[in-house]
Amino acid sequence: MLPLFVVNNYGQFNHLIHRMLRDLDIPVMMIPNTTIPSEIEGRCRGIILGGGPSIDRIGRCAEYLDLGIPVLGICLGHQLIAHSLGGEIGSGKSGGYGGVDVTIRNHGGILDGYPDTIHVWASHADEVKRAPDGFTILATSTICEIEAMACHEKRIFGLQWHPEVSHSENGSLIYQNFNEICKE
Repeated sequence: MLPLFVVNNYGQFNHLIHRMLRDLDIPVMMIPNTTIPSEIEGRCRGIILGGGPSIDRIGRCAEYLDLGIPVLGICLGHQLIAHSLGGEIGSGKSGGYGGVDVTIRNHGGILDGYPDTIHVWASHADEVKRAPDGFTILATSTICEIEAMACHEKRIFGLQWHPEVSHSENGSLIYQNFNEICKE
């Protein structure tokens, strides 16, 4: 089975994503964000765009959205998806990392199996302010209108929060759901 690729955007949690997938027995490889898209085609089932310090240091990530394989963006990866596909990002109401209660508006797919409200760990220094055309808002909170979004047709998903940290409720379910989506 082909692995999932975790794209390292030099954020502090990318290795935790990689570790969580390994612990779930999901084949995974970490690649730098400078990897040429032709080196990805046919070598993986899906791509996870990890977090990082700045939208200015995303390498070739925007090009990966055109490969026709499932993509999951986490934090900066979520913002990158919005920015690259015509959405809008901006400063959040509260910066720094902390816990937040997220309300799930659309169950199924990437959020299959979650209750209506979950407690997660996120940074809201920057966030998606407007989703790209064709995207559905999946989850919200009192401090962020777009905690999660998806374009089901293209199998592209974004989350503001970090499911890979222990502070996020049942975070491994996100990665299990993404793995199942990548099998379709």
